[in-house]
Amino acid sequence: MCAGGVRGKPETEVFSLAQVLAMVDDLFFQSKIIETARHVGVDLKICTTPDALAAEISKATPNLVVVDLNARNQPLEAVQRAQSLAASVPLVGFLSHVQIDLAEQARAAGCSEVMPRSKFTKDLATILARAKSETT
Repeated sequence: MCAGGVRGKPETEVFSLAQVLAMVDDLFFQSKIIETARHVGVDLKICTTPDALAAEISKATPNLVVVDLNARNQPLEAVQRAQSLAASVPLVGFLSHVQIDLAEQARAAGCSEVMPRSKFTKDLATILARAKSETT
């Protein structure tokens, strides 16, 4: 299941926005990412399963994929599938800072960047803005 995060934009403006897909099942982080995407001007879709993420990638190649590595619905599978469908797309994973083994597994699965949840939260606007700058 995926949901659009940025709504109410005029149709002509939507085409100039970066496309970011995020697999996040934590409602707090969904809200944070959606609000930051609105602020930065990024078109965001939130997915909660690897199947939904893969389906969205198949529809249109995004500029960035973000995966909560602590999601309940097989985040490493989501990373592998996203990487196989869009190998050139940056894939950022975030997790608890103490999960060193999971971080290594995520890198091996295809994450181009893995960071602690605290750094992801702190740098979220910059991360999303980078995706937007790649469309210009």
